[in-house]
Amino acid sequence: MSDETEPTTQAASDRAIISVLGADRSGIVAAVAGLLAEQDVNILDISQTILQGMFTMTMLVDLGGADFSKVHDGLNALSGRLGVQVTIQREDVFKFMYRL
Repeated sequence: MSDETEPTTQAASDRAIISVLGADRSGIVAAVAGLLAEQDVNILDISQTILQGMFTMTMLVDLGGADFSKVHDGLNALSGRLGVQVTIQREDVFKFMYRL
């Protein structure tokens, strides 16, 4: 028997999935991470790859006390500045839409 305790599970409504897709260029990760840091959003997990010049990134984030609408609006504005597609969905909605 282990003395370790399981980490506290966060409510899915406190977490969101952010997806980024577009032509690869420098500064995309820094810009997205910077905006999230400004809004006090914590990155829990991140995956990124470049496929024939196309940048793709998926993040699982903890919104904590951040206002979802403000984060959404900030990412929309950033999307236009970077020339990439950025989407954010609450984790529970994402899981419901993409369940297997």
